[in-house]
Amino acid sequence: MQSLKIRTGLILLFTLMFTSWTTAQGVLSFEDVMKFEDIGSIQLSDNGNWVTYEVWPDRGDGRVEVKSTNGRNTYSIDLGASPQITKSGNWVAAFRKVPLKVQLKDEKNGPQKGLSLLSTDNGNTFSFDSVSSFSFSESGKWLAIHHMQSKEVADLKSENQRLGKTLRLRNLSSGQEFELPFVDEMTFDSLSTYLAYSVVDTTDSENGLYIFDLDSEQKRIIDSQEMAYYSNLTWDHDLKKLAFTKASYDTSYVETDASLHIWNKENDELRNLISLESEQVKEGFVLRSNNRLTFTNDGKRLFFGLMDAEMAALDANKDDEEDIDVYDVDDIVDDRGLDIWHGEDPQIKTHEKKTWNSRKNHLFTAVYHLENSEWVQLADHDMPDVSVDHNPNILIGSTDEPYMRERTWDGSYRDYFFVEPKTGERTQFLEHFGGWVNLSPQGKYASYYQDKHWFLVNTQSGETKNITQNMDVPFYNEDHDYPSAVPGYGIAGWIENDRAVLIYDKFDIWRFETSNGSSRNITAGEGRDTDRIFRIEDMNKDRDEAFKNSEELLLTSYHDLNKNFGFYSARANRSGVNRLLEEDKKFTFIKKAEDASTVLYKREAYDEFPNIWVANNWKFGRKDQLTQLHMDLKNKWNWGSAELINWLSVDGVFTQGVVIKPDNYDPNKRYPIMTYYYRFFTDRLHDFNEPKTNHRPVFAQYVSDEYVVFLPDIRFEIGRPGLSATKSLVPGILKLVDMGIADEDKLGLHGHSWSGYQTAHMVTQTDIFDAAVSGAPVSNMTSAYSGIRWDSGLARQFQYEKTQSRIGKTLVEAPHLYIENSPVFYADRINTPMLIMHGDADGAVPWEQSIELYLAMRRYDKDVVFLQYHDEPHHLQKFSNKLDYAIRMKEYFDYYLKGEDEPEWILEGEAYKGK
Repeated sequence: MQSLKIRTGLILLFTLMFTSWTTAQGVLSFEDVMKFEDIGSIQLSDNGNWVTYEVWPDRGDGRVEVKSTNGRNTYSIDLGASPQITKSGNWVAAFRKVPLKVQLKDEKNGPQKGLSLLSTDNGNTFSFDSVSSFSFSESGKWLAIHHMQSKEVADLKSENQRLGKTLRLRNLSSGQEFELPFVDEMTFDSLSTYLAYSVVDTTDSENGLYIFDLDSEQKRIIDSQEMAYYSNLTWDHDLKKLAFTKASYDTSYVETDASLHIWNKENDELRNLISLESEQVKEGFVLRSNNRLTFTNDGKRLFFGLMDAEMAALDANKDDEEDIDVYDVDDIVDDRGLDIWHGEDPQIKTHEKKTWNSRKNHLFTAVYHLENSEWVQLADHDMPDVSVDHNPNILIGSTDEPYMRERTWDGSYRDYFFVEPKTGERTQFLEHFGGWVNLSPQGKYASYYQDKHWFLVNTQSGETKNITQNMDVPFYNEDHDYPSAVPGYGIAGWIENDRAVLIYDKFDIWRFETSNGSSRNITAGEGRDTDRIFRIEDMNKDRDEAFKNSEELLLTSYHDLNKNFGFYSARANRSGVNRLLEEDKKFTFIKKAEDASTVLYKREAYDEFPNIWVANNWKFGRKDQLTQLHMDLKNKWNWGSAELINWLSVDGVFTQGVVIKPDNYDPNKRYPIMTYYYRFFTDRLHDFNEPKTNHRPVFAQYVSDEYVVFLPDIRFEIGRPGLSATKSLVPGILKLVDMGIADEDKLGLHGHSWSGYQTAHMVTQTDIFDAAVSGAPVSNMTSAYSGIRWDSGLARQFQYEKTQSRIGKTLVEAPHLYIENSPVFYADRINTPMLIMHGDADGAVPWEQSIELYLAMRRYDKDVVFLQYHDEPHHLQKFSNKLDYAIRMKEYFDYYLKGEDEPEWILEGEAYKGK
C-alpha cells in the first residue's frame, strides 16, 4: 500500500502492482496523422440521386468524390474543394486548389485556384483557371464563374477597389459560354429566367445594372450611369422584382449617398423608391451602398438599412493641405498616438476598437411597404436593433446601450420592444434582460426564459404568462455550475397558426398551447424515465415557418448515462416516441433530399470512422453505407477501443470517464496513462477521434503506442474551481489503478486553456501525476482578473465573476478565493515535471500568465520547460508549430512515463542563437 496525499488533507490509499509490457505493432506515426483523410462539405442533390463531398488529409492534397446514392457510380475531382451540386445531380462544380508542393515553392507568385466542372452523366470534366467564386442557377442549367482580376487590369493599379472582374456564364446543356466583363455583383433569379449583374469598369463609363435573359441568351441594360455603383442585387420571393441600391463616386472613388430602386420584370418598370434627396430619412441618417435588402415572403415589404450619417462621413477622404506650417500646433498634435480611457466610457477602449467596424457600419432597420409606396424607419439611436421578420404584425427591437458599462464585469443585457412595422410604434416589454426573445412565425406571441421559467407574451395585448411555474419538472439547466443565472434548454419551434410553442427540458420536449398555457409532453416523459435526451432534428434546414399541428417529427436521442445515440420519431400533437435507429454508436443527421425521401447520416464510434450512410427515408427502413473510408484502420494500427467507467468524487458525487485501451490490451499489465479533459468529456465515448496535428493529443497515436487514454468528467464548485477539479479527477485515476489498468508511476496529465489551468493547479494539490502538459494556462487569477481578452477587447473580469472561472465574487470582495485558485502562489508545492506551452499572440489568455508560472517554478527549482511559439494565437495555427508541439508533447510523455530516449531539449533546454 502507498499513501498519496492531496494537499487539502485528504489521504488516499491504493494497491500497487508492477508489470512490464512490450510495444505493439502498428503505431500511428506523425506522418500517418498528417496523411489521415477526412470527409467534409457533404452535398446531396435535391432528387436524392447524387452525393458529393471532400476527402482531404490533415496535410497534403485531396479530392472531391461524387457518388450515386445507389452506389453504382463514383467520380473524383483531383484537388477539388467546396463542391456544389445541381438539383438534378447532373453537374458538380468544385474549386481546384493548388497542389501543396507548388504552394510551398512559391506562395506569392504561384498559380491561383481554379474550378473543375464534372458531368455525372459521363464523368467528363472541364477546367477553368483563376476563379474567385461560382454558382449554379436554380434550374441547374447554367453555371456562373467569377474569375479573379486579370493581370492586365491589376497592373493598371486602379484606385477603384470596386472594379469588376470577368464573369463567365456557361450553358451546361449546349456548352456555349458568354463572357461578361467587369462584373461586380451577380445573382440568378429563382426561376432561372434571368441573371442580374452590375458592372464597374476601368473608365466608369459602362457602369450599370444589366440583365442577361437565360432563355434568349441576350443581355440588356436596366439602368446605367457614368461613375455610378449598383449593388445589393436582391430578387423578391415571388420572383417578379429586383431591388438594388445605386450610388455615385467622385474622382477619388469615395462613395456618396445611395438611392433605392426596384425593377419589375413583368412590366419592365423601374421605380425609384427612395431618392438621394428624400426628406423622409431622419436627420442624422443616410442611405448607403453598405446595405442589406430583404423581401418578405409575401413580397409586400422590403427591408433595408440606414447608416449613421456621422459614421458614413468618416469614409470620405480629407483633402491634403496645400500649405504646411511646421509650427502649427494643431497639425503637430493631430499626428499623436493616444487613447483616452475614461471611467464613464460605455466600452473600455480595447472593446471599443474591436467593435468599431461593426458600430461604424451598423444598419438601422427600415421597411418599405410596396403596396402603398410608404416606408418607415424602425431603428434609431434609442433602439438600434430591429430584427427582420416575415410576419406583417410585429417585429422585435432591442438596445444594449444602457448596459454597455456592465459588460466589463457582467453579461450582456438588453431592453426589448415590440415594434409595429407599419408605423414604427414601439412598446417596451422587457428591461435589463440577459436572454433572447423568440417571436412566433405570425408574430402573435413571443416567448422568453427568465429566472428558471418560460414566459409567453401576447404581442397585441402585452399579457404575459409564466407557462412553466406549475410544472413538476425543471426547465432550467440541471448541470449548471457557474455563478451566473441558470440558463434554460431552449425552444424547439412553434406550431402552425401560432397555436403552440415547443420547449425543451433536459430530457423531453413539451408543447404549450398559446391560448391557455396548457402543456403536453410529446415525448411522454420517456426521456427523463430512461435518461435519454430528445431533441428535434428539423429536416427542413431553411424552414422559416412553423411545424404542422400533427407533423411527425424526427428526434435525435442521446443516452445521458450510456452515452450512445439514436433516432426516434414523435407527433407534434400527441404523446409518445417510436424508436427508429439506436445502437452503441454515435449518429449524426446530415441532410434529407429536398424533393425525395433520401436521407444522409453518419455513423461512428471511437474505432469506426464516421462514414456517410444513406437511407431510403427518414424512418431508416433501408440503409446502406455509402462511403468506405478507413475501413482498415484497426488492421493498420493498434487503434484501441473505448469504454465507460464510473466512480465517486471525493465529495461522493457520481462521476464518469472514458477509458481507451489498446487493441492488444493485456489485463495482466499496467499501462501509462495520458489524461485529457476539460469539463464533460464522456459524451465522446462514441466519438471518432479524428487524427489532426494541433494542440490536442491524438488519442489513437498514444493508444497505438501502448498508452491508455483517460477522458474524465469534471464537476465544478463555485468559488473552488481548482480544488473541485482535483476532487473529481484524482479518484478516477485511483479507480484506474484499482482496476489494474494504470501504472501509478506513469500517470500523465494534459490540458489546454481552461484545462491547462486545471492541470497547473492540480499539481499543486497532489503528487499523483508523473508528468503534466499545460497549454495556455491562467496561473495567477489576481493578475488575470483585470486583464484584457485581446481577441474580443473585453475585460476578463466577467469571466472570473460570472462564467468559466467560477469565482463568483470580485477580487476586492474575495481576494482569498483568487489566491487559493491560483497555482502561481503554490508553485513551491509542485513536484510534477511540467511542460508549459503558450503562443505569444494569444488573444484569450495573456501569454504572460505562462511566464508567471514558469518564473515561479524556476524560482523554486522545479522541473519546468516553457515552449513559447512566436506570433501564435490561443490555438497554434502555423503547421510547423503545430507539428513541433505535437512531437515535443509526445517526447515529453514518453520520457517521463516510459523512460524512452533522453531529448536534449528536456534535459538542457535550447540556447538562443540569434534567430
